Amino acid sequence: MNQSQQIDREPHSSLLTPDASLWKQRAREQWGANPCGAHVARDYAFGTREYFDAIEAYRYEVYAPWMRTTLGFNNYGGKRLLEIGCGTGTDLLQFARGGAIVTGLDLTPRSIEIARQRFARYGCAGTFVIGDAENLAFPDESFDIVYSFGVLHHTPDTEGAVREVHRLLKRGGRAIVMLYHRTSLYYWGALMFKRGVLGGDLLRDTPAQMMSRYAEYSETGGQPLVKAYTRGEARRLFNSFSDCRISINQLTRQELSWIGRALPESTFQWLTRHFGWNLIITATK
Repeated sequence: MNQSQQIDREPHSSLLTPDASLWKQRAREQWGANPCGAHVARDYAFGTREYFDAIEAYRYEVYAPWMRTTLGFNNYGGKRLLEIGCGTGTDLLQFARGGAIVTGLDLTPRSIEIARQRFARYGCAGTFVIGDAENLAFPDESFDIVYSFGVLHHTPDTEGAVREVHRLLKRGGRAIVMLYHRTSLYYWGALMFKRGVLGGDLLRDTPAQMMSRYAEYSETGGQPLVKAYTRGEARRLFNSFSDCRISINQLTRQELSWIGRALPESTFQWLTRHFGWNLIITATK
């Protein structure tokens, strides 16, 4: 049965000046007003199967076709899986369909509400919790898998959140985490060069402030905390794990303009593997 309960040296450290609670409130405002993926489903009535299908199709067929294979949604049948920052439940639903026993946690009450509706719409079971990635109200070694895609770089104490991931995993359990990649074409090309240099933003803003303004889709100017990491920094975050493997993905030809359309597939894939926007960390406790 679906249930919901209330549980109530970093890169770009200059962004941490405001109180952490302010950053978390901004995160709630950002994703409360702009639920993840909702902008691609505007042609459909909210909460309908067509609405959720449109979000899912865009995520796995247009935005990131690599996700299904790389993340292995069907590989965890019978395993207890926690998603930290489940948003509206798009990825969590795929794990549930693959047979995992899923729990979705999010800081934003609106996201939990939508995720519960989504699971009910498809007749899938899941547990849903409002909570904070830095202070998770679960006993030690509660889960076989902890998954978090594009979330932990938004919380002020990312190191603390990774420690919580480690604590919650059973011995031999696996963390699957995506963090933004600072050594990426998006960071240096679209943000720092196009907006920062050509657009003049670096004359008035720090790179951290630019990340906060531009890295997440928003209609409301929520400006949540956004950090990005090099491979080395990400590896150090997970140094308490017995094994840590990092791959890079997420680049589209559209991002490269006319050059992207002209590149041979082999060259494009090489750029994706080295300079994509996503670091995918797979770490074993």
